[in-house]
Amino acid sequence: MTDPRLAHIAELIELKAGGQYGLADINQRQHALQSAWMAERQGCSESLIAAALLHDIGHMVHDLGENPAEDGVDDKHEELGYEFLTSMFGPDVTEPVRLHVAAKRYLCAVEPDYFSKLSKDSILSLSLQGGPMSAEEIAEFEAVPQFRDAVQLRRFDEQAKVKGLQTPPASHFMQYVERVILPA
Repeated sequence: MTDPRLAHIAELIELKAGGQYGLADINQRQHALQSAWMAERQGCSESLIAAALLHDIGHMVHDLGENPAEDGVDDKHEELGYEFLTSMFGPDVTEPVRLHVAAKRYLCAVEPDYFSKLSKDSILSLSLQGGPMSAEEIAEFEAVPQFRDAVQLRRFDEQAKVKGLQTPPASHFMQYVERVILPA
C-alpha cells in the first residue's frame, strides 16, 4: 500500500474509529467492518464493499464528538464523508456514501415496516435528518443512478451493529478500496 491516500484511509479506520458508534454497543471500526463484511458476503461489487467500509468516514473527520445527535446536532457525516472521498473515488463509491442517510428516509417512506427496524440512534437521527421523504423527494432519490446501492448500503448500516461479531480486519477490506481508488 504505497498510495498515501490509502494509508490515510487505513489510519482513519485504525486510529480514529475507536469511538462508540452512536448508542450501539460497538465502535465505529466494528460498524465499518461489519458493513463491509455483509457487502462482501452478499457478493456486492468492489465499489459497494468499499462504500460499506467507508460510509461513516464523515464521523471520523469531524470534531463534533462521539454522538452529536444526542445533543440535537445533525453532524451531516454523509456530506463530510462524500466531500472527503470525492477526489479519490468515482460515484459508485461516493454516491452510496452521500445517499445512505437519504436512503433511510426513503425506506421509511416506501416500506411501512422499515421504521420498526431502526435502532434507537437511527430513530433519533431520523428526526434531525428530515424524517421520511415526501413523494417529490422519493422521485428525486430514485433518479440517482446509484440509489439502489445506497438502499443496500443502508440495510447493511442498520444490521451492522452486532456486539462481539468477529469480522476480517480492516486490512482485508482495503484490497477493495485499493482496486476502486482513482489514479493519483
